[in-house]
Amino acid sequence: MGSDTPSPRAAPKGGRATAALPGGTPDARALAWEILQRVEAGAYADALLGRSVARRQLDVRDQALATQLVYGTLAWQGYLDHIVAAFSRRPPAALDVALRTLLRLAVFQLTQLTRIPAFAAVDTAVHLSKRFRGGAGASLVNAVLRRAADGWQQVRFPAREDDLAGYLTTCLSHPRWLVARWLQRYGGDETEALLRANNQAAPTVLRVNCRRATPASVLTRLRDAGYAVAAAAWSPVGIVVAGGGNPEQLPGFADGEFSVQGEASQLVGCMLNPRPGDRILDACAAPGGKTTHLAELVDDDGAIVALDANVRGLDRLRRMLRRLGLTCVRAETADARTWSAPGASFDAVLVDAPCSGLGTLREHPEVKWRRTAADSAELACLQRAILSHLAGFVRPGGRLVYATCTLMEEENEAQVRTFLEAHADFMVDDPRPHLPEAAHRMVADDGALRTLPHRHGLDGFFAVRLKRKC
Repeated sequence: MGSDTPSPRAAPKGGRATAALPGGTPDARALAWEILQRVEAGAYADALLGRSVARRQLDVRDQALATQLVYGTLAWQGYLDHIVAAFSRRPPAALDVALRTLLRLAVFQLTQLTRIPAFAAVDTAVHLSKRFRGGAGASLVNAVLRRAADGWQQVRFPAREDDLAGYLTTCLSHPRWLVARWLQRYGGDETEALLRANNQAAPTVLRVNCRRATPASVLTRLRDAGYAVAAAAWSPVGIVVAGGGNPEQLPGFADGEFSVQGEASQLVGCMLNPRPGDRILDACAAPGGKTTHLAELVDDDGAIVALDANVRGLDRLRRMLRRLGLTCVRAETADARTWSAPGASFDAVLVDAPCSGLGTLREHPEVKWRRTAADSAELACLQRAILSHLAGFVRPGGRLVYATCTLMEEENEAQVRTFLEAHADFMVDDPRPHLPEAAHRMVADDGALRTLPHRHGLDGFFAVRLKRKC
């Protein structure tokens, strides 16, 4: 998905926790509570965590704990609400946002983090609740959590054999409409595996800028600094970093030796196979991960036009270009459905389409609670308009890659079928010659690359390489 993360909106009325316990010591649980309230108001967790960690200068252990608490609570939100409802006289939806998110946070620790003692999770939540409206909710928080600490393991859930969709929806914390869609597509066992994988945190993955470093040199530098790192399984320039924390604080980041980019996203750039001297059009380019990868792949020798309607996202892209030492990209604020460049043609076009993002739930767990069944159909109309318009800029013999980070058929396979029916001058082109050998098995008989969290340990991506006939 090419769009930049939206800026956080103001938290709802009713009070929001500060991020420090008495005495001014930063506290991971208080910060997690603050972020969860702001996510409930529409913000995105990853952006908030990055800014908050940098601003508060938390130590590494507190960074890791805050990250685990935020992502875990969001991932397990449906399951946590089911448990809270069993011990509260008021359903979670009827509670104030501050109390609802605090109860979820505490119950996540009770049920999922076995190394945190139950009394610590309860006592901390009660302590934090006293900051909300002068402690008006403290008695409710205390009562619900004391009961939950003693009885959460006896809470009843839908029986798998009687209501598979209800069981998976509640026990594995996904919206029922989405579970039903995936059951229809993948079947029971594979859907369960997918949901479990979605609830695991995504690793931090780096993409080495081979104009300034090598994977081996970056691995050595990070290991020497005490980080647990390993070469990525699928991308030859990828490095996986264990543990939490802000990757922008890693040695080598400021020097432009690497960027943060998931492995599945890195494979999309490889599929386009950009070559030095190419003219490339990158649509929906912000915040810039794929754009900068393309610039590195052509060794900064080419002409890349990066389009996006998001001004802030393009500003972020320009900062990335400066840090990485790349000069071949021209960023333009434009709507990809109507962008005009009379007479222009390109050797390669990347349509990194705006999508529902339902393949990235490991790193954006809040997305599953915001999407509805109607969203994919609406997004498909937008994708179709972008793809159809930009296909006209591909030169004869040139190539176009269409990519999304979702698992929804109407945004993926159906989109490509519709495009090919309307554009007889395009054909599917085998991407395997341009992918790392390890990734060849992720390409199906229809020529599309599909990555899945439960099969490959990657975000769920779809990408197809199309060629314009001469």
